[in-house]
Amino acid sequence: MDAKTFEEEMEKALSEVIDPETGLSVMRMDLIHELHVDGEGHVSLVFRPSSPVCPMAYALAGSIKRKIQDISGVNSVRIMVENFDRAEHLQRILNT
Repeated sequence: MDAKTFEEEMEKALSEVIDPETGLSVMRMDLIHELHVDGEGHVSLVFRPSSPVCPMAYALAGSIKRKIQDISGVNSVRIMVENFDRAEHLQRILNT
């Protein structure tokens, strides 16, 4: 699968990750940025929760990672977290 097809599959999968507080997808809320995939299936993205103290950040980030990992051909997922008070902690959990 080429990088563009991977990105389309990821966007489709991420549109199914719903923030329970708003009822909107993380894609529609514009919480996913810099989504990249290389030809080897290595994915990286930036997750920006809606507020620095977003109570759903951990749950949403976990759902984002699982949705991407479930896509055929994805070999690794690296998520950077921005605009969140506990960004470093959440990144360590997501990327270990």
